[in-house]
Amino acid sequence: MIDPDGYRPNVGIILMRDDGRLFWARRVHRDGWQFPQGGMNSDETPVEAMYRELREEIGLRPEQVELLHSTPGWLRYRLPSRCVRPAERPRCIGQKQVWFLLRMLCDDDEVRFDACDKPEFDRFCWVDFWYPVEHVVHFKREVYARALGHVAKAARGVAGAEAVPEPDFPMPGTGAARGVRRA
Repeated sequence: MIDPDGYRPNVGIILMRDDGRLFWARRVHRDGWQFPQGGMNSDETPVEAMYRELREEIGLRPEQVELLHSTPGWLRYRLPSRCVRPAERPRCIGQKQVWFLLRMLCDDDEVRFDACDKPEFDRFCWVDFWYPVEHVVHFKREVYARALGHVAKAARGVAGAEAVPEPDFPMPGTGAARGVRRA
């Protein structure tokens, strides 16, 4: 499903432990790391798609997480031109995403990558809150910064300001850093 502007509707999942660290997963057969995310079906709401993707990609069920917050609307990123298939109709030029902050309520050993036929990830670790912005593939960095910026207050409510400090880099659209460097 591609919208009239060429963006594929998608959901992103920011899974957090009580200590403020985030779930960071490695793509199968690649060295790329990212948050779980996936496309929406035409008959799904973003929340329904998020829970389906959570189950398919990392094997967790709704009762194993707590939904804390989401972005207020779509966040968009464009794909690099080398990733756009010119013959594809309708042509997809990027993704528009609703991002969800989830609190993990279960142990790490409950994460499963084999809950679907074609696993997307083969490994995961827990990283500091702002780490993904600097380590995701370059064309997703701004959307990651914006998504994390939207959910940071809710994350601080669980993990505290020390675990979820103000970012030490310029937030998209501000031109300046919002806060001090994290320890």
